[in-house]
Amino acid sequence: MTPNSLTGRGLYTVDSLLAGQMATFSNALGHLVLPSCVLALFTVGLLTRFSRSSVLDIIRLDYVNAAKAKGLPARTVVFKYIFRGALVPIITVVGLAFGSLLSGAVLTETVFAWNGLGQYAYRGATTLDLPVIMGVGLVIGIVYILVNFIVDLIYGFVDPRVRVR
Repeated sequence: MTPNSLTGRGLYTVDSLLAGQMATFSNALGHLVLPSCVLALFTVGLLTRFSRSSVLDIIRLDYVNAAKAKGLPARTVVFKYIFRGALVPIITVVGLAFGSLLSGAVLTETVFAWNGLGQYAYRGATTLDLPVIMGVGLVIGIVYILVNFIVDLIYGFVDPRVRVR
């Protein structure tokens, strides 16, 4: 079943849900697993290593030792002190990793023959269509700037020292 025969949006998962065809929806989800894993594996490895090192740095700080010395439950120390302190650098890496996900989409969409912005950029680059290349670069740049702006807003919720008074 093609997406145009459902509702014409070209999004298999959305079109099949709107048409009420659950078999097509589950088939479309099954076809999303491998491209999603390809895009996520590098980022998950990066975030895991960075999260570990960030948590190990926070565990050694004086305020964590003071919280333990007060006799606070281990769960409170971990979630309120350690994770909250380690979250700011992790959020930064998540925002920066978003750029690699955007660039990885070009390769992933080309290999798996999925139509999207990456496939459009690839076709524009191989045919030397300069307006397409500039347009895709502009869209990716705007999205990257918006993601970094959202990351900066999240800092205010996570770290009270960053809040504007």
